[in-house]
Amino acid sequence: MKTKSFITAALMSTVLTTWASTTISIEGTMNEATNPLINYVGRVRFTPEGWASFNYPGTEINADFEGTSLRMSASPMSGFFMVEVDGCKGFKVSFNSQTDSVVSLATALAPGRHSVRIAYCIEGLNRKPEFRGLITDHGCGLLKQQNTRTRKIEFIGNSITCGYGVESSEETDPFEEATENHYYTYASIVSRSLNAEHTSISRSGIGVYRNYDGPKDGSPDPMPWQYPYTLFNDHSERWDFSKYQPQLVCINIGTNDFSTDNYDARKYEKAYREFLSQVRGYYPDAKIVLLTGPMLGEKENNKQKSILDDIANDFNKKGDTNIYRFDFTPQTGELGYGASWHPSMRQQQRMAEELTPYLKSLMNW
Repeated sequence: MKTKSFITAALMSTVLTTWASTTISIEGTMNEATNPLINYVGRVRFTPEGWASFNYPGTEINADFEGTSLRMSASPMSGFFMVEVDGCKGFKVSFNSQTDSVVSLATALAPGRHSVRIAYCIEGLNRKPEFRGLITDHGCGLLKQQNTRTRKIEFIGNSITCGYGVESSEETDPFEEATENHYYTYASIVSRSLNAEHTSISRSGIGVYRNYDGPKDGSPDPMPWQYPYTLFNDHSERWDFSKYQPQLVCINIGTNDFSTDNYDARKYEKAYREFLSQVRGYYPDAKIVLLTGPMLGEKENNKQKSILDDIANDFNKKGDTNIYRFDFTPQTGELGYGASWHPSMRQQQRMAEELTPYLKSLMNW
């Protein structure tokens, strides 16, 4: 996997200044990651040091705070985060050196209450990101959150949902962490449009029975094998599903299963049925939407659609009437491509524009 250093452009307004990753001293009030006034959205495990560990894109850190500035502490090399302060446009910060552990998120704010939303925007499998806390002004601290969201969605997916290459404008570009950004995916855009929290249980290359270019008989580590655990590729802790019960689940898996000719559609269907039953067991009351993505060719796309139609119909006939279907329009290139022919930023926006009204009507949101 290729990486490169990244310097975040400064975003300035009359009340907010942000900087790229820079090592600065910890001066002020340190609010540890275990502070109960910090609200996490996503799968998080706390280390013995009390740091929040995670590696799925889109994992959020939310808090209200008082004061005129805010800094974030994380382990060096934790990677890239998107930040919104007081609901303003999101900007990227980075922890991309062996020594950076504190980044300034805001300065020169008006005195008083403010809010911050921090979202991990890459896949952190090789990074092992750890959030250590928020640093407020001397004598200031965190406040009980206002304007919390009650709508909850879970997106289960692959590189399309991760945001692979979304910040690239050349289809021939290779994967780089600097051009991956979950914040610009259909999943994040839909959730912001619906004022909903969302979790993203997604990984590039993952399939339901066969990962990208895997053997015809199936891969040993597809999504059903990874799904029950807090961290991807770490089976030391099973996730407590009672911590997050979404009203809506969107499953967008299959592109990698069908991505090369060496696939078995019957094995895909069998594995998908079993995985859907697994998800239903964890979320007995959720509406579950089975999606097809925009990247497959016509033959494989039609095959996947037919299989998912059959699965949804069978579950409905057996009494589970909260299983639904939705198909994204295949990409044509008119909106450009991201890296490795993945959806561009404009394509992701179109996907969100297609899915949002469907979900809004389905959920009466």
